[in-house]
Amino acid sequence: MRIVCFIALVACCLASSSQTRAADASPKPAKKAPEGMVWIPGGEFWMGSEEAMFPDARPIHKVYVDGFWMDRATVTNEQFANFVKATGYVTVAERPADPALYPGAPPAMLRPGAPVYTPPSGPVPLNNLLNWWSWREGADWCHPEGPGSNIQGREKHPVVQVAYDDAVAYAKWVGKRLPTEAEWEFAARGGLDRKTFVWGDEDTPGGRQMANTFQGHFPDHNSGEDGFKGTAPVCSYPANRYSLCDMSGNVWQWTSDWYRPDYYQKLAAQGGVARNPQGPDNSYDPSDPGVPKRVQKGGSFLCTDQYCGRYRPGGRGKGEAASGASNVGFRLVAQ
Repeated sequence: MRIVCFIALVACCLASSSQTRAADASPKPAKKAPEGMVWIPGGEFWMGSEEAMFPDARPIHKVYVDGFWMDRATVTNEQFANFVKATGYVTVAERPADPALYPGAPPAMLRPGAPVYTPPSGPVPLNNLLNWWSWREGADWCHPEGPGSNIQGREKHPVVQVAYDDAVAYAKWVGKRLPTEAEWEFAARGGLDRKTFVWGDEDTPGGRQMANTFQGHFPDHNSGEDGFKGTAPVCSYPANRYSLCDMSGNVWQWTSDWYRPDYYQKLAAQGGVARNPQGPDNSYDPSDPGVPKRVQKGGSFLCTDQYCGRYRPGGRGKGEAASGASNVGFRLVAQ
């Protein structure tokens, strides 16, 4: 049922340290950098997290990725609008659902719409995601919070309410692709292997907010200490060592990998170095069997250690492939 997929989507928010830069694996191409992209040299790194809060990101294991180009920032509303204007593309959230695929679903859940973060008026139990998420009929990429909302003045903000297929369609249009989970994490770390955050081990070095996450009391009161209570314009915070913006917080980012919580265990059991891993052949989430999910990385403006600390590079998110949300976007890569 579509409501099950919605709950599954938002459920995603539920070795020694070293600053040694990963050895370059691929020389930078002689050609001019594609517009808006930076060269990620590739190499070996330790993938995953040793933190107990991330059981699906353990054990850490050695991975090698070839070099690639990566968008410096997530795709913006302005860029996605150009795509829609040029192609007439209609996103998943703008389409009615096929009743045959969701037998017994309430009619409202079959009409066009998407999940929207809806802060409660006061503290609520954190064991029920519907206390701060709601299905909003009419919510889509150009109406992120539903009817009455729009993206005017948010042209440079990351596009949200994009399902996996929407991201793939945009990628094909611009001649790029979604990154693998391994490529994304390698790029996010920027050569800071095994560090807690993409900038190091200290959450707010010198008291400086390094990413757009959630401050205050989750989920009812975001104090906005980082300057934003929702999405922020891309590159509002310091870039990492590879000059990539927003590899932590702001919006979750789709990767091409199917999600399985046991995938890292299988890679580690093979021994040696996993070379350019492409993810498992299929998806399985024991908390939501039968709902295909893709890995999302980076966390969002809703991430907080009170509930979801997955804005760390080793953390893993998971999203039902047929749905977006008001805190999910994407960036692309190319060879």
